[in-house]
Parts: sequence; structure tokens; C-alpha cells
Amino acid sequence: MDAQELKQYLADAPPSVVRLEIEKHFDALTDRQKRYAHFISRASFEGSRIVARQISPESEPIFDFILALHKSSGGDWKALQVKAGISDEELSFFLQYAAQFLGNNGNYKSFGDAKFIPRCSESTFAALAKTSSDAQKFYDATAGAIFSTDQPSLMHLGYPEEGHMTTYYPGSPDITKTEIDAVSAWMEKKGLLPENTRLVKTKDGSFEIWIASAVRTVPSDGDIGKEASYKIEDGALAGKTISLVYGDYHKEMAAIAASIKGAAENSDNENQKKMHNAYAKSFGDGSLLAFKDAQRFWIRDKGPMVESNIGFIETYRDPAGIRGEWEGFAAVVNLERTRAFGALVEAAPSLIPLLPWNKDFEKDKFLSPDFTSLEVLTFSGSGIPAGINIPNYDDIRQTEGFKNVSLGNVLSAKAPDEKIPFIDEKDLELYKRYRDGAFEVQVGLHELTGHGCGKLLQETSPGVFNFDKENPPISPITGKPVTTWYKPGQTWGSLFGSWAGAYEECRAELVAMYLSCEFPVLKIFGFGDGSLDMDGQAGDVLYSSYLSMARAGLVSLEMWDPKSRKWGQAHSQARFSILQCFLEAGDDFCKLDYKGDDLTDLKISLDRSKILTAGRKAVADYLQKLHIYKSTADAEGGIKFFGDMTHVDPDFWGKKIRDEVLNKKQPRKVFVQANTYLDKDSGKVTLKHYDATPEGMIQSWAEREV
Repeated sequence: MDAQELKQYLADAPPSVVRLEIEKHFDALTDRQKRYAHFISRASFEGSRIVARQISPESEPIFDFILALHKSSGGDWKALQVKAGISDEELSFFLQYAAQFLGNNGNYKSFGDAKFIPRCSESTFAALAKTSSDAQKFYDATAGAIFSTDQPSLMHLGYPEEGHMTTYYPGSPDITKTEIDAVSAWMEKKGLLPENTRLVKTKDGSFEIWIASAVRTVPSDGDIGKEASYKIEDGALAGKTISLVYGDYHKEMAAIAASIKGAAENSDNENQKKMHNAYAKSFGDGSLLAFKDAQRFWIRDKGPMVESNIGFIETYRDPAGIRGEWEGFAAVVNLERTRAFGALVEAAPSLIPLLPWNKDFEKDKFLSPDFTSLEVLTFSGSGIPAGINIPNYDDIRQTEGFKNVSLGNVLSAKAPDEKIPFIDEKDLELYKRYRDGAFEVQVGLHELTGHGCGKLLQETSPGVFNFDKENPPISPITGKPVTTWYKPGQTWGSLFGSWAGAYEECRAELVAMYLSCEFPVLKIFGFGDGSLDMDGQAGDVLYSSYLSMARAGLVSLEMWDPKSRKWGQAHSQARFSILQCFLEAGDDFCKLDYKGDDLTDLKISLDRSKILTAGRKAVADYLQKLHIYKSTADAEGGIKFFGDMTHVDPDFWGKKIRDEVLNKKQPRKVFVQANTYLDKDSGKVTLKHYDATPEGMIQSWAEREV
């Protein structure tokens, strides 16, 4: 890999280390609520090693190497520098890499799925390793993978057969997409859910499904019975054996289950208690049916002061798009900001009918969810989102509902001296003033109405349909009756596969862009009086929102890999396509302005006066197609359409524009989180914050003891 190409994989220097502020919100909780939050926080962090193992084989030993150096030095990095005989710059580069590594829970970026490597030489790490026998042991266990760049395909997460990195298929370099899909189809047919599994192809060509659980034998009431081995009689896997192997991450799952039981004992109500008991069963026995029950109790736990969710949730990083990464969070409700989201929930039933499709493609009844603004105490995983809409199970979402949360202290966290490239000087002051407000509106609409809207046309069981099959709905795309729908056992994720994540994020973003043009919505968040006024404060927020989305689409090119010509991040892929939608809207609505061929003066030009006309119409047209393809289970049509919209021309976008994006790239924030400590004698919980520095980040993890 040449030096120019290598630059894009170097660790941020310096990384943008930001502290998650939580103290005043945590202090307002009762002692019981603090204990409840403490146990959920512990359970979440006890899954950190699971996340590391889900990213790369070297991630866990790198984690241990960093912590071993902290332990041996007592956190005195200058003394360690002297002992190792390294320079100030070399120590700084090590600390910067360590902070970015811990902020991503592994050595691949949580946003982009690309590997990052230290800016110092291998000799710096080798010198640090020699200062401690434990550090040396863990450094040796990385087997050179910290710095290796000799196989470019391994610099990105993806399918093994394409040469990419993944640990969702451990020890299976020759497993194919076809085999992965065939096992997935078998699991779907048997009713075995995939989120807490990994898949192994054995030397004899059979398959093992590893199930995350504290137990290491098949439980008596397993999700598909007591059998552990299945001989496949027909299809692509005919003659092969599929075995269920319980006990993946068994040590971590046992610790998680124990902490979750502590949360159950300190719950505020019966729904919380039942939820955590169901979690404990799921993490103990590996039952995702029990996990789904936990999600049902979670939906019913309305208006808690401490909000949480935990488990194998998001499936973005599995190349097949079905296996979940571990995450868990504990957060305190911000009652003041929650009021605005509550008003948005009340308005949702009148907003959703404004979307560009008729009632045939919408749920019969909008199931009003909880929508809360949260201040995060703990978020364990590879990264922290700005908002969440879960559970991801369609059968629960369609009939029982869901919850939305906006993560307030994540949204508001700012790095000092943050630069904002590609925004014109004339727009910069307005953009800085209103981008946070615009983003809060965007997150609210995205999570609530975006992920919360839409009906899937289904044959719910053989011969039973949730629509009139004899007089099927008319597709607004073709003008003809629909001919496709979800068959029994099929889900949105199983049909759209690895495309599902980016596709759904795009659909939700477009819903938000479309509905943010409704001025009564902007009033809910404190902008304007609800009347149409593009020249007032509400118009400023709307303009900032569209400008922000266009800019996000531009900088998303960092996440496109020119070698494989693939996207590494679902949200980035979605936002790039929305920028294309803006550029194709016509009437000079959106343009890229630059004078020189080198694009160093590249800026986004967006006509504020045309947002409600050309802009909104383009958004509506794009959104309608995505929605109808999803609603009617037309995976072939939907994937082709979305693939075209997210296609990157390798010369102009993939080379000229992307090079300038990389030249002006800003480091992504990594968050230093507090730790909680329980005094068992008094039952009191105390909170400890850490400095927003690489050293503070390392100390927080060292004292977490996971």
C-alpha cells in the first residue's frame, strides 16, 4: 500500500475526545434508581469483550495490551515513556491510537468499518511492550495485525470470500455467501433467530451455529427444541450437518446475566422486573424468544426515569446483515426535552397521512410509542448513535409497537475548534447557530415517523393476509395492483439482506426531510409559530437541515472504498444517495460550487427558496419508491433502484471529490464515559468522571475492570 493510500487509514491525530456529561441528571435519581442504572451499566460494559471479538481477532489482545500498560505504569505515562525510551511524539501517537481504539471498542472504525493503524512505528509498540511481561504477552498475541496493511481487502469488514475481515464466521475463510444464505434460510425455516449467533464452517464442510449463552449445553427448553444436530436432506446443503453449539462468550454472558438480575431486584415496576428476568433467561440460555419477550416488556415500561436496552441489537456489521453486535445502554430521562418529543408523538397520527402513499401502505393504527430525550450514563458498543428506534423485530413493531429515544448529551457534545468544511462562508454563521436544533428535529422525525411508519403487506400465516388479496392495493410506482408481498416466515431483513440497513436508514432520513417542511413540526421544537415562513427562524432551521444533509452526503464518501467499490457504513450510503436526490432535483436547487480543477474551494450551494418546491418534490419521489418496494417485499426492484442511487462514479465522485473529502476530514468524536460504584453496605452508588483526554479515556476503561 503506497504512502498516499495509507494516509486514509492512519489513526486520528489528535482524536476528538469528548466527555459525556451526566452528573446533574444522575444526581437527581433516587438511590434505588441509581442502583438500577448501575447494574444495567455493569451488564452493558461486561459485553465489551464480546464487541472486540466481533470486530477482529486482534481487537481483544490490543485491548488487554493497552490496559496492561496502564496497570504496569500506574497511569504515569511519562514514566513509562522514559522506561520504554520513546519520544514525546511516539508516546502521543500511542495514546491517540489507544483513545480511538477504546472509543470504537476495536481497531475498525464503528462508523465506516475501516481499519485504523497507529501513526508511530512498530518499534514504538515493541518498546512499550518490553516494559511489562503482561503487555508483551498481549502484544505478541496480536501477531502483527495492529500495523499490517499488506492485504488491502482486510482493511475493511465484509465477507470472507471477498477477502474482508469478519469474525461473525470465525475460522471459516472458505465459507461462501451462498452457504451463509443457505444456513440463514434453514434457520428461518426452523424458527431459529440469528442475532446472537456466529456461523462456523468445519473442516468436513458441515456447519456449527455458535449461540451466545452462559450455558454450554443445549437447554431443556431451547428455542427450537432439545436437538443439537440436524442432518440436511435437501437443497444447497443436502448431506451436510448443522450443529448448535451453546456457550459462545459464556464467561461474559454469565457476568451479564448476573448484573441484569441485580437490575431486576432494583426495578421501579413490574414491567421492568419482568423485562430483566427475561433478559437474564436470554443471556443465560441463549433464547432469543426470551429476548423478544424482554423487548415486549420494555415497550410497556412507559415513562421510566432510567431508560435502557441491551443485547445483540444492530446487524450493520455482519456482512449478511442478520447477526447483531452487542450493545447496551443506561440513560437518565431529560424531562424538559422529552416534552417536545411527547408533542411530536401526539402530532404523528396527523403527520403520517401527509407522506406520499395512501392508507393501503400504512399501518391501520399508529401505535403511539414512548419518545424520550435521554442523557446517556453508559453506552457500550462500538459507537454511540444520536437516536434509537427499537426493537428491530417487525412482528413486534407492526402489532405491539416500539420506542424512540434521542440521546441529548451525545447530540450536544462538541469538540473544541471543530471545523466545518464545504459550507459556504455566507451560510456558516447561520449553520453553526441552528445545526443542533435542525439535527434534533431530524433525529425526532427520523426515529419516530421514519422508522415508525409503513405497513408490510404480508401473508401472516398460510392463506391469511393483512390486506385484501382479491383486490390488492394499487402501486403508485406502476399504477397496477401489487403482485408481491411477504410470505410466511419472511421478514424485511431476510429478503433485503445486507442492503436492508442502508435502505431503511435512507427511507427514515427521507421521511424526516419531507416532514420537516411542515412548519407546525418546527414549532413543536420551539422554532417559529407554526405558520409557513421561510425567512424567519423556522426557515433558518429548515435551511440548516437541508444544508446539513447535503454536507453529510458529501463527507460520506470517506466511507466508500475505491478498491472494492463498496460502502462501509449504512448511514453514509443513505446520505450520499440523498445528496444525489438533491442534485437531480432540477431547477438549480442544489449544486456543487468550485472554480479550480483541484476542488480545494468546493462548497455546497443550496437554494433556500426552492426547498418547499423542487427540493421537497424530489424527496417525495425518492421516498415513495423506497417505501413501496419495501412495503410490497419487492427486493429485486428495491435493491436495483437503491443500488443505482448509491452508485459512486469512480472518477468524479470516487476520486476527485473523495480525495478532497479526505483532505478535509475531521476526526469523529470518541466519548469518555463515567463509571459507577456501588457500596454494598450502604446501597449508595457514586459516580466518577474522567478527563476528556486520551489518558482519561484509558483510565476510565482500566477502572471499569471488564
